[in-house]
Order: sequence, then C-alpha cells, then structure tokens
Amino acid sequence: MPDSRVESGFASLVTRRSASVVDIATLRIGRDASPELEFMPENDFADRLAWPLPASVQLSQIRDLASGLILSSDGYILTSAHVIRNVDDIQVRLDDGRRFRARVVGLDARSDVGVLKIAATGLPTAAMGDSSQLATGDWVAAIGAPFGFHGTFTAGVVSATGRFLNGGGDIPFIQTDVAINPGSSGGPLFNSRGEVVAINALIYSGNGGYMGISFAVPINLALKIAHALRDNGIVRRVHLGAEFQEVTPALAQSFAAPGTTGALVVQVHDGGPAHAAGLAVGDIVTAIDGVPMARPMDLLDAIAARPAGTRCRLTVWRRGANTTVRVTLALQPGSTPHDAPPSDLAWTDDLGLTLRELTPAQRLQLRIDSGLWVHDAAGLARSEGVRPGDVVIAVNDQRVAHVADFKRLLAALPPGGGSVALLLMRDRRMAYLAIGLPPKPSAR
Repeated sequence: MPDSRVESGFASLVTRRSASVVDIATLRIGRDASPELEFMPENDFADRLAWPLPASVQLSQIRDLASGLILSSDGYILTSAHVIRNVDDIQVRLDDGRRFRARVVGLDARSDVGVLKIAATGLPTAAMGDSSQLATGDWVAAIGAPFGFHGTFTAGVVSATGRFLNGGGDIPFIQTDVAINPGSSGGPLFNSRGEVVAINALIYSGNGGYMGISFAVPINLALKIAHALRDNGIVRRVHLGAEFQEVTPALAQSFAAPGTTGALVVQVHDGGPAHAAGLAVGDIVTAIDGVPMARPMDLLDAIAARPAGTRCRLTVWRRGANTTVRVTLALQPGSTPHDAPPSDLAWTDDLGLTLRELTPAQRLQLRIDSGLWVHDAAGLARSEGVRPGDVVIAVNDQRVAHVADFKRLLAALPPGGGSVALLLMRDRRMAYLAIGLPPKPSAR
C-alpha cells in the first residue's frame, strides 16, 4: 500500500516548481486547423496536444493552447515545436498572472522542441534533471494547462524509456501513464526530486483524449536542441543518410548474425553519405571507429557527436561476415531557419491598431481580395471591441489592401474628432464597428 506521506511530499515538492511553468495561447489566421509537421505517428496517435478542434474544421482564426517551461530568468521559454509552428501570434501567461507577447527564437520539428522569448527578467526557473537516469516505475508528474486549466498537476509512473515510435524519428521518448490532454503539450515532466526530466509531447489515443499512455521528449535531448536554437536559430545535424532498426533475436537468426547488437539498415537515402560509401539495406552496423554499437541510438549519438566532414570506419555484418565501410559524414539537408511569420510589424496608428498586411495565401484561405490583419489592439480600438486576429476590410466604404491605404484614408478624415467606421471580419463574419477619433493637433 503506498505511503500517503511519501505521495504528499512528492506533490508538495513538484508543485513548488509551478512558478516556472507557463501557459501558451497561439493564434493562427487563415490556415487549416491541422498543423504542418515533419513527422506524424500512425493514426492511433493523437499527436497534437495543443489542438482542441477536429482536423476537418476550417476557421479564419484558430486559437490553440499549450504549456511551456521557463528556460532562463531572462525570458527564454522551452515548449513543443508543433504548437508554435506557422502561428501568427503567441501569448505567454506566467504563474503570477502577467502576460507577454512572445517571439519564436527557433523550432526543430524533428525533435519537437521550440524556444520562445518574452521581454521579462528575474523569472523563476526549474531545476533540470538527468533524463538518462529515469527508470521504469519511477514516479513522475506533469504541470500544465490542459483545456486551459492553469497549474494542473497530474502524476504517474514511467512505463518505458527509450520508446521509438513509428513516424516519430529518432527520439527516444519517455513513456508514462501521467494524464496529459490538449493544453499540456510543451509542459514539463518532473521526477520525484522536483527536477525536469522531459517535455510532454504526445499521447496515444483513439479519440483525441487521454487513454492511459503519454510520451515526453527527454530533457537531455530537449536542452541540447534548445541551446542550438538559442545560439543559431536552427539545428545543424550531421547525418549518415540511412535509417535503422533494432536487431531482434529473430532478425539476428535471419541474417545469421552472431548477436542482437548493432543497427540494422532498413533504408539508404540516394545521394547521402551512406549511399556514397556503399552501405546497403540488410547490413548490420556493429561498430563505429572500433567502438561497439549496442543499439541504433548508440550509432546515431556517435554520429551526432562528430562534425561534418569526419571520415568514419563502420564495422558491418554483411552476408555472414564482417566487412568495413568508410563513410564521410555530411550536414543533413534542410537545416533551415523556422518559417515563423515576419517579426516586423507594418504600422501602429493613433487608434491603437497594430496592422500587418495579409499574405496571398492568407487572403486565399479567407476568400478575400484585400484586408489588413490586426496584430494588436490597444487604446481606442480595444475599448470599442477590436481584437487581435480581426481583419480590417474597409475604412468607411473604402477597401484597404495595404497599410499605406489605411494610413492615407485615416489621414484624410476631417479634423475635430468624430468617428470612423471600420468593416471587420471575425470568424468569417463581417460587421462595421465605429471608433471615436482623437482630436487632431492644431497646425502652428
């Protein structure tokens, strides 16, 4: 029977770390609700925890929820890449209730790690643990904002480590039975000492909700990726240009291999280093530069630790005998900066509107041929009900396609106050909103 004092102490220890956990709200305008991903587990995986809408729903403004972790006291936030990819606005809420607009520093879809930055200092940070020390049966707990419920605490145990998922790349996920739901993605997983050991990423589900199994990215990997994103905005990976799987006893027998160690080659990419070196499907890589490789992850780690241009000697079991393959490692293609929206805001007017021009793709999605996206609304505009995410279609009866149009029409209004009517689109509905104008300063 569990000792209630131990459980109470565990909960108390972890909840003291809640100040380092943040809520994240994102806005995606004029796009399908389904995010673009570089990997997607098979159909039974409800992979996108920050996604509270069915994939078939198309709206003009998609608002998602997520969680994150304060990475450093100067405002860097660690979260999941899938919740901040291709979004137009990100708001971060701290545990003390303060809210900040965040910018994307970088994201890496392959590891599902993203880094944000907010304009704040003196923030509380959590202690980082060593995810390699986690074992099956260890107590773990999550803090996040499932369905927007701030500061929610759930606990459970590690049910497996080093879990590789079909379509999940080479991430050795930590599998737990901690309850995770939409809004929890990107939040921290703590060990019994209150240290962060992983970032919650996926759930196994047939209906989009929690069904007893969840997966998290080990913090050792997440921090490595986060530091690269902070330093360079991208992750530059060295690769071999091949895919591998574990060698099971049955496979070892099939290939007449002496044991179950090594990495079995299941795919060789055309034009990659492995292809150029002559590595073939069915080969079993058992060592690199004389160092034995027990599992595919050992080989991938060894490759990642070497710089591009390194010439390596692979020991390969092929057709009943050992052979040597010499390969020159190269940077993985496609290591490009994230495709976040432009950071430069077009213009902020006297009404308190910060406006940005719509891209052709956004106009196509919204089925309009003009309009300006409201990035922020303050002052007069906010008090009259204009919200971020609205689209300004016209000023009075004059349509606007460019910020210059809006600025010209506003400047042409008569002095002395009065009001201006803005035709707004919100959730595909149109409505005029009258906004009082401030008096223009008299000319001297």
